[in-house]
Amino acid sequence: MKKREDMKLQNRVREFRAKHRLSQGDLGKAIGSSRQTISLIERGDYAPSIVLSLKIAQIFGAPVEEIFMLVEGEEDDEDEE
Repeated sequence: MKKREDMKLQNRVREFRAKHRLSQGDLGKAIGSSRQTISLIERGDYAPSIVLSLKIAQIFGAPVEEIFMLVEGEEDDEDEE
């Protein structure tokens, strides 16, 4: 079993946003955030707070765990050369 440090947060925000025909800016406004924040979340460069995650889930009418999930992180292959 992987340690917690090896877990990575993934999300389906881009997929849900496209399904609901929302731009990053539209979603950002709807949750009181910015387009840049949505972009960072979608790329996995920013882990949103619980509050932001719940707001996003509410906009899409989906459970938060359907949009955000913890998965096993990828191990570095640099040591195996």
